[in-house]
Amino acid sequence: MKKFLSIFASCLVAVSMMSGAALAKSENGNGKGNSNGNSTKEAVVKPAATPAATPAADKAKEKEKEKGNEKAKESVTSVTYATYENKGHNGYKGLLNAIENVKDKPAGAVIAGLLLTKYNTELTPEMKAELEAIQDKDAALSALADMLKERGSVTDAVYVQKEAILANVKNLNSYKKLGELYAQTGQNGIKLYVNGEESTSAVAPILKAGTTLVPFKAIAEALQAEVVWNAKDRSVTMTREGTTVKLFIDKKTAYVNGQEIILQVTPAIVKGNTVVPARFVSEALKATVKWEPVSQSVVIYEE
Repeated sequence: MKKFLSIFASCLVAVSMMSGAALAKSENGNGKGNSNGNSTKEAVVKPAATPAATPAADKAKEKEKEKGNEKAKESVTSVTYATYENKGHNGYKGLLNAIENVKDKPAGAVIAGLLLTKYNTELTPEMKAELEAIQDKDAALSALADMLKERGSVTDAVYVQKEAILANVKNLNSYKKLGELYAQTGQNGIKLYVNGEESTSAVAPILKAGTTLVPFKAIAEALQAEVVWNAKDRSVTMTREGTTVKLFIDKKTAYVNGQEIILQVTPAIVKGNTVVPARFVSEALKATVKWEPVSQSVVIYEE
């Protein structure tokens, strides 16, 4: 996926550089010589002898090179920026017009960022709010996933949508969209996500009497909790940041820091894996739990 995104980004930069070169060429007349366009041949100038470089000179030259590289990076941010950057305060109007065509695409996030950083004082509060929403990384990635889906690349869209989830683990709409993509690939059923990462446990989450049971190992590892299994009394104990949670297989009695709690559904062993009530365990370990109904996703994350 990283390779895919790198290729996509490289394409954008390449297009930007080509467009910038074309723009400079058009401003230089016919592009075949000097500024008046009369010369069709380039003059050959013999370089003057270069004095031996000194360490100080090399260091200064390196600094100038770094400055040039940074300036070059800024100049190829996008084709639109190359078009409007030299038009002073009126440049933002052109950007505003351009973003209307790409606001729901990855390029929209780039232009939104330019507007918010370069022309912040020219924007109304309403404009800023809309641009900030477009600028969100997860929104841009979701837009890219939509583009891939429309082109028939559903598998690639799934990978990109997973990146969108990692960009903002709290955005339930991202999980919903991923669920819709999964449905197109024939993957259904309850999914578990902890801090944006999808559980790869051999046992899928189970819905029982209105309570979702999930593999305790997936939660414990993602939240970096210490786990102790006691075969004698068939109990599992998880400890994290001073909080200890103890549950018993096939028993509704549980303990949080020694305080007795009665569960609605008992922990169980399914295919050799211990499953526990997702909400009870997660909240006891000070994590947030959400349920996304459309995609049937259990979403657990740390604030």
